[in-house]
Amino acid sequence: MKIALFQTDIAWNRPEANLQKLREWMRYCEAGTNLVVVPEMFSTGFAVSPPVVAESMDGLTVTALLKESARTGIAIAGSFALRDRTPAGAALFNRFLLVTPEGRIRTYDKRHLFRMGREREIYRGGNVRKVFEYGGWRFCPQVCYDLRFPVWSRNRGDYDVLIYVANWPASRREAWKVLLRARAIENQCYVIGCNRVGCDPATAYGGDSAILDFKGNVLAEAISGGEEVLSAELDAEALRAFREKFPAWLDADDFEIRE
Repeated sequence: MKIALFQTDIAWNRPEANLQKLREWMRYCEAGTNLVVVPEMFSTGFAVSPPVVAESMDGLTVTALLKESARTGIAIAGSFALRDRTPAGAALFNRFLLVTPEGRIRTYDKRHLFRMGREREIYRGGNVRKVFEYGGWRFCPQVCYDLRFPVWSRNRGDYDVLIYVANWPASRREAWKVLLRARAIENQCYVIGCNRVGCDPATAYGGDSAILDFKGNVLAEAISGGEEVLSAELDAEALRAFREKFPAWLDADDFEIRE
């Protein structure tokens, strides 16, 4: 499985411009790339005024991802601001998407909402931990602040790769890097962390996107602090062999998450 990360700046509240950048950047993918990962809310920036930018599942962002994935034959993952109807009425979600070339859409709604950035006041948190299967791999999707809560991402032998998409501020960049590595080591899995760069009206972002293996070793990492494309190939046999040789996951504590 060959993964590419697009560490981009995001034009504030300009979906058309950000989607055009995605289309342009797809040509930088190496031959054989299976999956492209883009940052959290990649089409708008971290939106705290969502009535202006929130979309439906048949809106501009999802439609563009479906078309681009079909055109290139590459799956695309990221998150966007969703306006959706629920049994309790209309609600807003920070929704992770995995869109595949055959037109399938898998979704996960961000569980841990960033109260310091008013996200909790605006969005509704998800309550279902997801695992997606694609290309023979099992992916556990997470969004930004989820990274600080290891119980939510605990591997029970049901996934191979953790994906984090983020708008993680530069002021807390060391926490981002340390926690990504910790999640890889404790869950004996590959970890993909895709963060943005640039600034929005609230803060600056440092990037530090990375792809880590199941021992916490860096396979690819952003080094410029600017826009970059990262890529790495995940090795299923190496992961299987390591888990068999060092099966720490078999000794994990049993627990359940109560809503």
